[in-house]
Amino acid sequence: MIYEGKAITVKALESGIVELQFDLKGESVNKFNRLTLEELRQAVEAIAGDASVKGVIVSSGKDVFIVGADITEFVDNFKLPEAELVAGSLQANRIFNAFEDLQVPTVAAINGIALGGGLEMCLAADYRVMSSDAKIGLPEVKLGIYPGFGGTVRLPRLIGPDNAIEWIASGKENRAEDALKLGAVDAVVAPQLLHAAALDLIKRAISGELDHKAKRQPKLDKLKLNAIEQMMAFETAKGFVAGQAGPNYPAPVEAIKSIQKAANFGRDKALEVEAAGFAKLAKTAVAQSLIGLFLNDQELKRKAKAYDRIARDVKQAAVLGAGIMGGGIAYQSAVKGTPILMKDIREEAIQLGLSEASKLLGSRVEKGRLTAAQMAESLNAIRPVLSYGDFGTVDIVVEAVVENPKVKQAVLAEVEGQVKDDTILASNTSTISINLLAQALKRPENFVGMHFFNPVHMMPLVEVIRGEKSSDEAVATTVAYAKKMGKNPIVVNDCPGFLVNRVLFPYFGGFARLVSAGVDFVRIDKVMEKFGWPMGPAYLMDVVGIDTGHHGRDVMAEGFPDRMKDDRRSAIDALYEAKRLGQKNGKGFYAYETDKRGKPKKVADPAVLDVLQPIVYEQRELSDDDILNWMMIPLCLEVVRCLEDGIVESAAEADMGLVYGIGFPPFRGGALRYIDSIGVAEFVALADQYAELGPLYHPTAKLREMAKNGQRFFN
Repeated sequence: MIYEGKAITVKALESGIVELQFDLKGESVNKFNRLTLEELRQAVEAIAGDASVKGVIVSSGKDVFIVGADITEFVDNFKLPEAELVAGSLQANRIFNAFEDLQVPTVAAINGIALGGGLEMCLAADYRVMSSDAKIGLPEVKLGIYPGFGGTVRLPRLIGPDNAIEWIASGKENRAEDALKLGAVDAVVAPQLLHAAALDLIKRAISGELDHKAKRQPKLDKLKLNAIEQMMAFETAKGFVAGQAGPNYPAPVEAIKSIQKAANFGRDKALEVEAAGFAKLAKTAVAQSLIGLFLNDQELKRKAKAYDRIARDVKQAAVLGAGIMGGGIAYQSAVKGTPILMKDIREEAIQLGLSEASKLLGSRVEKGRLTAAQMAESLNAIRPVLSYGDFGTVDIVVEAVVENPKVKQAVLAEVEGQVKDDTILASNTSTISINLLAQALKRPENFVGMHFFNPVHMMPLVEVIRGEKSSDEAVATTVAYAKKMGKNPIVVNDCPGFLVNRVLFPYFGGFARLVSAGVDFVRIDKVMEKFGWPMGPAYLMDVVGIDTGHHGRDVMAEGFPDRMKDDRRSAIDALYEAKRLGQKNGKGFYAYETDKRGKPKKVADPAVLDVLQPIVYEQRELSDDDILNWMMIPLCLEVVRCLEDGIVESAAEADMGLVYGIGFPPFRGGALRYIDSIGVAEFVALADQYAELGPLYHPTAKLREMAKNGQRFFN
């Protein structure tokens, strides 16, 4: 053994060939933490100091190559002064450079996935052999930063700046065949042939059949583009990428600027440019928020995984109520491998549900994400039924009938008599109390909420609602089924609206107040979209449905009358009474036309002003900041209340629920991180400025205590 550590070993294979293997002890995956980097430095020194070494193969002892940097460890570095960050990056890069500068040829054998620092390790090798089922990529922009271990320097010199910009600015994972086509790797082989192929390649380099020094040289030189070619490549890319990323996500454009600035330098000077830009991005609020979201997401996955030990496997599911929602649930279950019965009492509803599932599957085929055979298999996994005949074999039933407590109670009681004693019943309700619905059941311990968001196939969140009598096994099994469907489940406790809708309606309440104060709803939409929401509140209400919003508002007012009940008619009342229901009937705050792709397109409709005029009770001159605060303060305070009330267990889960469920701007990190970014004491003082607007704007006693003690939601 030439070198042996806790993350890396170097052992002799044959004829002067050694294998540098990453296999981080105690972890399921390899990642670059301080230990791994230090051991890589020592391992490279050991190789360089051994005159018998003629070639190096880099491999992984795990199912994946290297998933990237350990962000939980490196995030501490981001708190350092910018100059120290730059110095730290350059120190890490000296290790990669030392590996790249070895006097012998090197080959990386890429299995599983190699992302971020994992791919950058491979780029430092002379040759790369990739398993046909592996994926590689540089996803750092998703964290608000860009590659910091030489990715912006080596990749453009390897595959050209255009291709490198696409990889780095998109952050996507790339399949083996695409990597080979662009020259990012030198060979693609079947997984079982990977080691043999790497061994063959290193032998050919040692024998002189392949010139590894010539292969290495372009990575050490300037980019081979003249001034005109550089201008065309970089200026066009910056304009396009800026348009795609938007003003709130600077990392993709900064990555291009770094590549452009370093284009006329050799490797070492180019790495200095990369390090300076990396440190600058690491200090931004956007990076802090996106890294916070990543850590929150890891916390969600950890909590969801903890339920696995008591969850039962769902082999057969069922959904009650077809239509668009039922069809979406059936599609999601079937496409992820769990067969499902889709029951309704009306044949036309069954056909609508099948049509929805077929449309979604067809779209995946068109995009190349499914084959025709896989589409047929998924469709066959959805079995439409008009009776309960086959419900005796079902492990979980998702009830998705009309949002009416009496109807839901009747349907749930009926299906309970048709299933096994241990079948889980889950209600896809958005606002109705799970404890209330459970009153109709003989086995309430088997009953939970399972709130999907519309459209089911696009929205990543599922709220799993624990009722007073829900068993741990019922909750765990539902969480496991949601994960199996490809969703991110968050377990919340029961209350009107649960987490997401409970905090959404105070936001809508702020909107209603603004409209009643004479503020143009189009202006409100623009202010909130500029803040980062995917759509403004008026447009969102049209998409949700004015009737749905009207019903939800009433449920929330009954549940929290002290702050959510308003006796005055509001904009939603006016539109509901005028039968302007939003996109579903073509008129709401906006009117809707069909675009060339057959999707609804919003247009201005002056007629709505007459509908809204009776509910405008005053004319107030408000700034854009006032509009923002009228909207955001009640939402943020309701999230605080949910956390304090134990509806959601942690700040991480609360923020992820908002990002996944209603599109809270990811670059702001969630409502609680948004409060942290302002400062808890400063946020409390801001809310107090709007105290006249009522209880929705009044901070809780615990929040005031946090402000007094200088506390935060996230450390």
